[in-house]
Amino acid sequence: MAFPIVLSQMGQVSVALVDNMMVGHVGTTELAAAAFSNSVFMIGMVFGMGVTYGLTPLVGESFSKKDVDGMEAWLKNGVFSHLLAAVFLSLIMFGVYFFLPLMGQPADVLELAKPYYILLCFSYLPFMLFFSSKQFFEGIGNTKMAMHITLTANLVNVVVNYVFIFGKFGFPAMGLYGAGIGTLTSRVLMPIMFAAYIVWNRKYLQYFIKANAEKLQLQRIIRILKIGIPIGFQLIVEVTAFAVGAVMMGWIGETTLAAHQVAMGMASFTYMISLGVSQANTIRVSHQMGIKDYVSMRTAAFASTHLVLAFMLVAALVFILARNLLPYLFTTDPAVIEIAASLLIIAAIFQLFDGLQVVMQSTLRGMSDVTVPMFIAFIAYLLIGLPGSYVLAFVFEFGAQGIWYGYVIGLAIAGILFYLRFKNYLLKVELG
Repeated sequence: MAFPIVLSQMGQVSVALVDNMMVGHVGTTELAAAAFSNSVFMIGMVFGMGVTYGLTPLVGESFSKKDVDGMEAWLKNGVFSHLLAAVFLSLIMFGVYFFLPLMGQPADVLELAKPYYILLCFSYLPFMLFFSSKQFFEGIGNTKMAMHITLTANLVNVVVNYVFIFGKFGFPAMGLYGAGIGTLTSRVLMPIMFAAYIVWNRKYLQYFIKANAEKLQLQRIIRILKIGIPIGFQLIVEVTAFAVGAVMMGWIGETTLAAHQVAMGMASFTYMISLGVSQANTIRVSHQMGIKDYVSMRTAAFASTHLVLAFMLVAALVFILARNLLPYLFTTDPAVIEIAASLLIIAAIFQLFDGLQVVMQSTLRGMSDVTVPMFIAFIAYLLIGLPGSYVLAFVFEFGAQGIWYGYVIGLAIAGILFYLRFKNYLLKVELG
């Protein structure tokens, strides 16, 4: 169940990763602009993803009970809720464009970042449509459909990037703007491919035909948003901490910001693999919660935890041993490579904490426990981790490394508290 989700999640992060790798070979300023734009856009993108995540445990519980009518009702009300959220969030993301000049970035970085950011904003609505369908199908245990679509979209992104970034086949070389065209094209194709797949498969088409006949129910919409919005805020506080960290990197300098993006690209890649395993864990936990099989739920949760921690340990060793080689995938600038290599050592330290917090989040999400974890994330990332980054970077003058040590502190606190929350739930169940 996890493997297709892992590939799908790798595909999601690979869009930005490929953009950074290809743009990094155009110039350091372009790489820094991509880092800045993606860091800001990622806040709204991840919040929207979180809102859609609320559908999976609800569909999963109905699926485990063989409640087909319930599944179709959740589908109708879920897609409607997500469309409303997508339109609202898109308007906010476009509004943020006017605040980009106020974020203290170098003028040449800002000049390249602004048009690229607009293209990212246009890709938001189709991206949300794709994720809404994705979460429904993962709720019923189908994780392969989204994988196929995501991998195809990534291939399209690479081809379009190659043509427009470097100016091939008679097209002008557009640099970073060309990468934005590739991202927009691939994300528009994703919901179109989902629709084509559904129409082609009559079994799944029936779900949507019957769901269309269902009535919108305020109670279900509220339930979806009651779970999805806290998940969105839970994710957004973590991403905000990392995004503000990127802004602070820009205060230090353009080269530092580019190095940050290189190291963050690698860390994001391993995170998305762990997130894929964790999302499979959400599905398994929600299914067992639906039939109140708490023993199997516990087994699924700890099996996922062991898988994620084992993978993150291997990733940490790779980061340490290959820290001077991996940055060459993005740039040949020796100053950027030197700083990125030092950041990869710190990334290796927080890999295990990052894995623990994401898998424990997914377990609690499968149990529809989202409100308390939201406050835990807020405290760990925004009240402790982010101020820690600032103090270590600018008060104690650790620079870029100080910002990343703040990340370590926030992730460690979050992972431990999420784990204790889950252990407390298990204790209550065992005591009856």
